[in-house]
Amino acid sequence: MNLRNVAIIAHVDHGKTTLVDQLFRQSGTFRDNQRVEERAMDSNDLEKERGITILAKPTSVEWNGTRINIVDTPGHADFGGEVERILSMVDGVILLVDSSEGAMPQTKFVTGKALKLCLRPIVVVNKIDRPDERIQEVLDEVFDLFVSLDATDEQLDFPVLYASGRNGYANEDPSLREGTLEPLFQKIVDHVPPPALDVDAPFTFLVTLLDRDNFLGRVLTGRVTSGKIKANQAIHALDADGNVLETGRASKIMSFRGLERVPVDEAQAGDIISLAGLTVATVANTIADTSVSEAIQAQPIDPPTLSMRFAVNDSPMAGREGSKVTSRMIRDRLLREAESNVAIKVTEAADKDSFEVAGRGELQLGVLIETMRREGFELGISRPRVLFREEDGQRTEPYETVIIDVDDEHSGAVVEKMNLRKAEMTDMRPSGGGKTRITFSAPSRGMIGYHGEFLSDTRGTGIMNRLFEKYGPHKGAIEGRKNGVLISNGTGEANAYSLNSLEERGILFVGHGEALYEGMIIGENAKTDDLEVNPMKAKQLTNIRSSGKDDAIRLTPPRKMTLEQAIAYIDDDEMVEVTPKTIRLRKRFLDPHERKRQSRAKAA
Repeated sequence: MNLRNVAIIAHVDHGKTTLVDQLFRQSGTFRDNQRVEERAMDSNDLEKERGITILAKPTSVEWNGTRINIVDTPGHADFGGEVERILSMVDGVILLVDSSEGAMPQTKFVTGKALKLCLRPIVVVNKIDRPDERIQEVLDEVFDLFVSLDATDEQLDFPVLYASGRNGYANEDPSLREGTLEPLFQKIVDHVPPPALDVDAPFTFLVTLLDRDNFLGRVLTGRVTSGKIKANQAIHALDADGNVLETGRASKIMSFRGLERVPVDEAQAGDIISLAGLTVATVANTIADTSVSEAIQAQPIDPPTLSMRFAVNDSPMAGREGSKVTSRMIRDRLLREAESNVAIKVTEAADKDSFEVAGRGELQLGVLIETMRREGFELGISRPRVLFREEDGQRTEPYETVIIDVDDEHSGAVVEKMNLRKAEMTDMRPSGGGKTRITFSAPSRGMIGYHGEFLSDTRGTGIMNRLFEKYGPHKGAIEGRKNGVLISNGTGEANAYSLNSLEERGILFVGHGEALYEGMIIGENAKTDDLEVNPMKAKQLTNIRSSGKDDAIRLTPPRKMTLEQAIAYIDDDEMVEVTPKTIRLRKRFLDPHERKRQSRAKAA
């Protein structure tokens, strides 16, 4: 059978997963009467809620006798560890760009990786039915992007299709607003080469994804690089240096048919398959016939740039909501994550009760915490910190390219805030419709916790995209949070009478009747210092009570933070207590005397 392996690259929200849905429908993968969820490829709960792709997923459609394996790649640079490996499984890429927003930073990140691997792109300008489309300018931007990424002449001679994924049509003529996706299927078959691999050589296979199945155990996914494999064939796993890690049998071989993984008897070079039967092999290992002793070279993964401390929850309310609270459970879960996600590194602290988890960005680590929380874990999370390096005796830190699209009236406020965070403006241009696009080179350290403030400054209309750029010279001290916090001085329930008098001190994070403990952060102080307060004090009752006096308490609704907002808000001496039902802010040391001792030691 004819075979084509292709990856879809697109920035977040440019319509990649919706387009794949339509490819399914028009290839007959779904029956006409079959009920299928929208964005069927975003199968994980968090992906559905956030509307982003987190996990790369292979799938396949059949069209006119050709099987097309399609890999949906994450658009966020935080999940770049996935992207780099996935591109080694395919022979071509479809670059999807929005007809209004054009080539965005995440597009640049993945496209750069694809061009380095000598993959020839097909460019699809999507959402051409948008009223603010600027198709020709977007095409020029894509061409400029390819040139800046050192594309070859062959890669620069890319075919273009104009599409609306939601309406299910693609054409070579930008003025047409009808039809089907047949031109796209045809372009994939004509433009993407079939796998040029040796079917007669011994079997080799590079693991690019790892997941677990309750019945099959470890399931390894990747592309067969050479030879054939049959069910129950003897195989072994090799590390990067060619050392044998384990020997076993291919107990199950599965191929992708639409969204399903279907058992098959054999697979050959070029097929994207999942294998079960091994217990130790992991991502970037080579699975091969027992006669093979040389490992396939895997793509190097960009190093982590950010780390957080994951600690056992030691608050007075620990263990009330979660079922997984011990350090052993947390350790096993983190090591399992690091095994399947090569962009994450886990190290155990000396006290054995906390773990340093390093990753590619706040979003990636935030998704991991949210996933663990839903699985029943309780955790104490520290403020994110960037990972510094020593280069030629100089201290260096990670920088990001930050691209901001903002209404003209808010651009001054954004530039001022970015300057405070030691960012340098590298470009500023009008992007039409009363908007300005501003590009900065900013130390990652300065961007931690800025997103919430950015949305406030731009009245929720600004769009910010960030991308790892380089390690550069250390920028010195960056101003952190300006306000102090209100700290509970005891344990009990919050009382409306007391909260009413505390409202003039600042913004409250808790409401009447909420359970509190000593050292818990209950609000933001209007001043710069921290303040210990009693939020539990009730009104003293007297023999003579005047009627109508107690009816007047009307509290402002407390400010409730999401997990990401809480992690971005806390300072170095604070933590976020994360449980399956609640997110609380607290001081790292709950005892006020211990806090004073620590601050004196720090000052000294």
